[in-house]
Amino acid sequence: MPKHEFQTEVSQLLHLIIHSLYSHKEIFLRELISNANDAIDKFKYATITDDQFKQVTWSPRIDLRFDDTASERSLEIEDNGIGMNQTDLVEHLGTIAKSGTKSFLAGLSGDAKKDSNLIGQFGVGFYSAFMVANRVEVVSRRAGEAEAWKWSSDGKGGYELEPASKDTQGTLIKLYLNEEGNEYANRWQLEQLVKKYSNHIAFPIFLHFEKTEYGKDGAENTKSQAIEQINSASAIWSRSKNDLKDEDYIEFFKSTSHSMDEPLFWLHNKAEGTIQYTSLLFVPKAAPFDLYHANYKPGVKLYVRRVFITDDDKELLPTWLRFVQGVIDSEDLPLNVSREILQQNKIMKTIRTATVKKLISEFSRIASDEKDTWNTFILAFNRPLKEGLYQDFENRDTLAELVRFKSSKIEGLTGFADYQARMQADQKAIYFITGGTENVLRASPLLEAYRKKDIEVLICDDEIDDIVIQGYGKYKDLELKAVNRGDVADELKSETNAKAAKKAAPIINRIKTALGDLVKDVKASSRLLESPACVVTDDTDPTFQMQAMLRQMGRESEMPATKPILELNPNHPLIVGLKDANDETLDDTAHVLLVQSLLLEGAEIPDRVDFVRRLNRLLG
Repeated sequence: MPKHEFQTEVSQLLHLIIHSLYSHKEIFLRELISNANDAIDKFKYATITDDQFKQVTWSPRIDLRFDDTASERSLEIEDNGIGMNQTDLVEHLGTIAKSGTKSFLAGLSGDAKKDSNLIGQFGVGFYSAFMVANRVEVVSRRAGEAEAWKWSSDGKGGYELEPASKDTQGTLIKLYLNEEGNEYANRWQLEQLVKKYSNHIAFPIFLHFEKTEYGKDGAENTKSQAIEQINSASAIWSRSKNDLKDEDYIEFFKSTSHSMDEPLFWLHNKAEGTIQYTSLLFVPKAAPFDLYHANYKPGVKLYVRRVFITDDDKELLPTWLRFVQGVIDSEDLPLNVSREILQQNKIMKTIRTATVKKLISEFSRIASDEKDTWNTFILAFNRPLKEGLYQDFENRDTLAELVRFKSSKIEGLTGFADYQARMQADQKAIYFITGGTENVLRASPLLEAYRKKDIEVLICDDEIDDIVIQGYGKYKDLELKAVNRGDVADELKSETNAKAAKKAAPIINRIKTALGDLVKDVKASSRLLESPACVVTDDTDPTFQMQAMLRQMGRESEMPATKPILELNPNHPLIVGLKDANDETLDDTAHVLLVQSLLLEGAEIPDRVDFVRRLNRLLG
């Protein structure tokens, strides 16, 4: 029998799955049933859209069988779904987790409960079978094909693949249970696990077992083979909310999200009007691992009249809502709708628009009524909300009430409305600072005068804040102003500043001459109290943060040539002391002041070697 090697990293991956997650080994059954459910979903879709299968008479089902009598106990999970051929088996079972493998390994924490959540998320659910089995065999026949194939492995580095026989389409997985898995060759254990994890599966799950009949005297009478359906087999979202308990929603979420955690909250909605659809949407407690990956996996599945259509369409919800998971089931879309048609379909656009508004409305309610839940939500999903503020023009005013920022005045996070309530009576704008980590921003010289005047400044340490806030521009009738821009707040201007600036004009002009083309301008500052200098950008130029982002994205060619504005504190002893400095000392001091100010802003510095030379001369 030919031996095939697994994809690289498989040995390490299997070792971690098998040996690190025993405390939650029961999830293997959830994963295998979930895979069977997906296979049936795909064939059901094919019977509607593929002429080859439209005349097929077919009753979808999943069957569980176990053998507790042999020396080696075993468990079988069989479905009559789409099935796999030789190519499918190599692709799906010989290549573990595809591109997600490295992320899976990096995500392991050593905490069995947390790590078990990763199994389904990273596409390695099938391999959880090796937690309870010494050997796994998969016999599968793809729908429409006559040939079947058998895949087998002990999970220790490779697998075998050979032709096999199977009377019907679908997949049969046989687990030869190890010592850790022997307990699952048991009727009551299997029934309990199915009800716990897979009760909502929309297709019947049948358990095959030997049934014992007892006589009136209690003595064993006869034994017979029995088959019983052990799940409710109804689409949970199609049931009335009044018939469902919290436990039903939680079990459904855990099964479909491959999570051991409960959802943070959910929204079950049935729309009955010109367009009819049902949505059951969940918000998890923590961000999905691929939330910020370009190839993230959408969390929402689309059904049409309980028939699965797709779970890989990023158009169902806008990208900023990619953390939402669940189901949308339409009564009006055609069953043979393709993914391409979905993007232009008017019904789908209406459902999407209404669903987004429902979600935002629920976010607003929770922000108002459930503070603890909202705090958990905002810690996980504040950044996607900010993306929505930038992208979603239709809902941006509502989203502006939801996004949160750190502040120079209060602990924790605050919103625009709370900032406005704390504003001084004569304050004319909402001020913010971007450009680095929270610690760097809080210590920025740019905040000195604002702090003295008791003017609150939003600390925007998220790298997208620069784009988001400036893209939004205005909250109600208040402008959003960056304190690291050239224009200073009107509240900071004073006669004293003007007099000091006039007195320092000769020094400022000499420094401007010394720096030449390195700066756009040199001027006296109204915002500095303790520091000698700072840099800002002109109102028409990209900020230092924006420049850094464009460089990281390889888009420097799109970045206009920009130069900083150097602001000097005319009252600082260092600046005042330059009055009688010779040209060389003033020149060195000017360059050092510029570079240290750029460093504080996280900006590119013109010449590191030159900076060190000048600093050494001044120190000498």
